[in-house]
Amino acid sequence: MNHSPLPSARSDPALSEPRNRSWPLRWAAHVLRQGGIVAYPTESVFGLGCDPLNEDAVHHLLELKRRPVSKGLILISDSLTRLQPFLAPIPGDRLEIVLQSWPGPVTWVMPARSDVPKWLRGRHTSLAVRVTAHPLAAALCATADMPLVSTSANLSRLPPARNALQTRIRCDRRIDFVLHGTTGGLARPTQIRDALSGRLLRT
Repeated sequence: MNHSPLPSARSDPALSEPRNRSWPLRWAAHVLRQGGIVAYPTESVFGLGCDPLNEDAVHHLLELKRRPVSKGLILISDSLTRLQPFLAPIPGDRLEIVLQSWPGPVTWVMPARSDVPKWLRGRHTSLAVRVTAHPLAAALCATADMPLVSTSANLSRLPPARNALQTRIRCDRRIDFVLHGTTGGLARPTQIRDALSGRLLRT
């Protein structure tokens, strides 16, 4: 797994604003590939995302959130295929249960491969992952050709943003691009379950 950081979006003057506003999805993907942070709608709230293999981008996102690296992060994707390089194998019957819930608003904590960086899994040997059912979030993963770090658009312990305006207000100018769209309408954040036991970790 290549963990070499990409150039920071903040050092690239071309990332100030997209020149062609008819292509926000492609622009958001470009920002991600250059190491930037993008806000986007998910099933319940607006999320903040970045390239999970760009250490600088992830640490910048954690600093923005005031979230300790030890807690670990969630990865979302448009497919299991993009998540597999981060995950260790699990028994087939458990994987079948996971796949029955995807695409959908269920995040599963699964064993991580040994080379998954600590800036993603924190103090854990596992990783929280989801194949998202939100069409715009899924399209962003597909266009950027990567899974995304996904964490709510807010400072830790404060209410998450549920639209683009709230995201701008709560995250100020510390993000590089906001991908406008509507959330999936869920009243609460997605469930988190343990993939090996099925235990509910967050309602």
